[in-house]
Amino acid sequence: MLRILLTLTAIAACAIAQTVHMIEVEGEARKYWPQWRGPSGQGLVEGKSYPDTWSDVENVQWKVKVPGQGISSPIIWKDRLFLTTAYEGARRAVLCFNREDGKLLWETFALAPQQVERVYRKNSYATATPVTDGERVYVLFGNAGLIALDFSGNQLWHHDFGTTSNYHGPAGSPLLYKDRVIFYQDQSSGSFVAAVQVKTGKLLWKTPRQESIGWGTPIAIRVGNHDEVIVSGQDAVRAYHPDTGKELWIARGNTTEVTPTPAVAHNLVFCASGRAGPTLAIRPGGSGDVTKTHIAWQTPRGSPFIPSPMAYGDFLYLVNDMNSIATCLEAKSGKPVWQGRLGEARNEGFSASPVAVDGKIFFTNDDGETFVLAVGREFKLLRVNRLNEQTLATPALVDGKWYFRTAGHLIAIGR
Repeated sequence: MLRILLTLTAIAACAIAQTVHMIEVEGEARKYWPQWRGPSGQGLVEGKSYPDTWSDVENVQWKVKVPGQGISSPIIWKDRLFLTTAYEGARRAVLCFNREDGKLLWETFALAPQQVERVYRKNSYATATPVTDGERVYVLFGNAGLIALDFSGNQLWHHDFGTTSNYHGPAGSPLLYKDRVIFYQDQSSGSFVAAVQVKTGKLLWKTPRQESIGWGTPIAIRVGNHDEVIVSGQDAVRAYHPDTGKELWIARGNTTEVTPTPAVAHNLVFCASGRAGPTLAIRPGGSGDVTKTHIAWQTPRGSPFIPSPMAYGDFLYLVNDMNSIATCLEAKSGKPVWQGRLGEARNEGFSASPVAVDGKIFFTNDDGETFVLAVGREFKLLRVNRLNEQTLATPALVDGKWYFRTAGHLIAIGR
């Protein structure tokens, strides 16, 4: 059983009155998969036409080779699928495929960095997932900078933020918020969170950070009548004003190494950290150090190191990738509901973040095995689908089809 530590105060009780939700994409963008973790920003998929059974041959509509190496996830707009890759010498490129048949339409290379980063064995030089607004594609390439391309592959601008020095290399994906792209880089010195203008790449603001390591992705949330950008990083979760970059609040309690993207539900922000914990449930909207007043609950173990948490309905789902254990908690209270093993126990065996669609949660491990679990108060493993190829990237889902990026291929799966 997980031990839950509750910290409820009068201030926090008042804070719950503020409505909190993830700022999701709107309009036409909701039809596609324009960013990391899709239109919801947290892997939640609308629709009931997606198959829940496949293999490396069953329900495969097409399969094409992807040149180079990378673990970024696909993004999709209309008939275009965008992906990043890297070649020997850390040459980094953006690929555009026709998502109907997998044909490679174009490839655009980024400027070579002045200094090549050292990357962890599971990391790559093409790890950050791009983001698109339907006009431009924004790609974060570590020491090669942040670039914007049009849909024909022409580079429109390049924002150079210098040489990074994170010991596992860069990994976090950029966030598109209104007219700006927001990203952060935690490193041995000169850590920052910044925003640049989407049309020009001009720096709008840049705020120093104390953290020295981390590979996560920021999220944007609406808290009552204002917006906040949340960064879950080393030792703490911080909120920033999206217009100015001013730090709004800090909640301490994370461990040293943080990768998962926060999830949002029930007026709470769920932040998982470190190698097996903890997970914090935070009420945003505070000011200054809110550690003692705004952490609604926390659990000391069961958390993921790489995959992001999944908030779906009344529950929060996690997979501890250090031992292949899935955990279900009540989202509002943190009360344990169930735990179950997903395949063989492996150290760092999951990298992809979970996806939820049609009452099921899909967890994909590094071997390309997808464990299909029923949503609910019982651990119910429905089936295991096997692609039989290393799979570190999170899939994209559009129009009843799954799009998987494996170690060597791009695969479309549909009925």
